[in-house]
Amino acid sequence: MTTINIQKDSGGSYRGFVCMGHAGYTRRRLFWREPDILCSAVSALVIGAVNALQELAGEELEVKKNEASGFLSCSFGSRLQEKSVFLMDALVFTLEGLSREYGERYLKITFEEV
Repeated sequence: MTTINIQKDSGGSYRGFVCMGHAGYTRRRLFWREPDILCSAVSALVIGAVNALQELAGEELEVKKNEASGFLSCSFGSRLQEKSVFLMDALVFTLEGLSREYGERYLKITFEEV
């Protein structure tokens, strides 16, 4: 299962997110050699969000990752600009949609106040 923890401060501002694990969606299928489409989608969304926040919006991020374990941590150095908040809202909206479609057994989104 992939778990994505969205971190916000007490005022509701995004402070970062942590993505952990592999979805394991392919294991339920007959042909295990197929690529895990859910894991691929989550990876593309999360990496795309990190790249957009850094390169397009110019945000200062602290990113840690371990591809083998499916771990990615992204912390924001300061309060996000309005366009960056929109990027994060879009990421959360899309990930929640995937979680509803494929089930929390494979993708769980949580929120934490930090």
